[in-house]
Amino acid sequence: MSLDKRKKAFITLGDFLSQFSNQKILKKDHIPYNDVFYDAFLTQINRAQEYNSWFTKENVLFALESWSNALTETHINTWLTPYQKKIKTLTESSKSKTIAIIMAGNIPLVGFHDFLSVAITGNKVLAKLSSNDKYFIPLIAKYLEYVEPLFKGTFAFTNEKLENFDAVIATGSNNTARYFDYYFGKHPHIIRQNRNAVAVLGGNETHEQLEALSDDIFRYFGLGCRSISKIFVPKDYNFDLLFKAVYKHKDLIHYQKYANNYDYNKAIYLMSLFKIQENGFLMVKEDSSYASPIATLFYETYTNLEDLKSKLKEDKHQIQCISSELFIEDSVKLGTTQSPKLWNYADNIDTIEFLLKL
Repeated sequence: MSLDKRKKAFITLGDFLSQFSNQKILKKDHIPYNDVFYDAFLTQINRAQEYNSWFTKENVLFALESWSNALTETHINTWLTPYQKKIKTLTESSKSKTIAIIMAGNIPLVGFHDFLSVAITGNKVLAKLSSNDKYFIPLIAKYLEYVEPLFKGTFAFTNEKLENFDAVIATGSNNTARYFDYYFGKHPHIIRQNRNAVAVLGGNETHEQLEALSDDIFRYFGLGCRSISKIFVPKDYNFDLLFKAVYKHKDLIHYQKYANNYDYNKAIYLMSLFKIQENGFLMVKEDSSYASPIATLFYETYTNLEDLKSKLKEDKHQIQCISSELFIEDSVKLGTTQSPKLWNYADNIDTIEFLLKL
């Protein structure tokens, strides 16, 4: 199958997913195979929270819309242009590999970029899905097989021990990463572990910019690796500005699982005599760690921005991305961490380059 055919199939998938968003869910007449798949997707969207209580309809639709926005002809071409010749050479040589993908399940479709990268390069997918997110990607795979029948036989999903593969892409926690390295270290691999997103504030951000930051804090209940879990603020920062901006998310406390985490962590902090600031649905705690619990935002203060930049470079192995309105290398604007581009690779490891070197 040619690269152009694979691209067209994923562009068609993007068009299909455009029917589902938080703005509206609307069936479009021109979408191929809607008669087979539209109702199936809609049912899965409505039932997702039954299987994983963190997968609210709002968050599932946000994930689907994000992928719809990413899977356009312009974005796919921009992403793949640097690799075009190598991918075509791989396709023409018919030397496809079977890539085992061990997917996380912390947010909806979190493993889809790996699935896309393997499929778009002409390799075969052997996926081990997380029990927390095991329905959407197989449904997407089936849709792709309808759009481009040559995909048939290139997607496989298993709950059993992974066997007969050429390389591994595995995502998990720091603990599971050690397990993955033990079992798969002899194979070519990408093994990812815990990382978190951070924001750097200068103190002069507008209310609108801080509101955008709040979206990146609370999206997916803070469970994503691109969710802001920690902020760096100038000494004597006025946290009232932040609390006013995050108020738009106040209704999260009415979600029982979030409220349980809030109450539990607050009790731990109070019993431990930790100093916290809180507004009834978010706690802000000074802490040197990067990974904060649900309903908690860690912070550190700084006095010299250049020193902070050096620290962030030293700690880059713990950081997924940096968000800021200040001039910080490789940072993104406040409010954009949850909508990465196709070329924004997890852990800054180029998945396509890895696959093309196999």
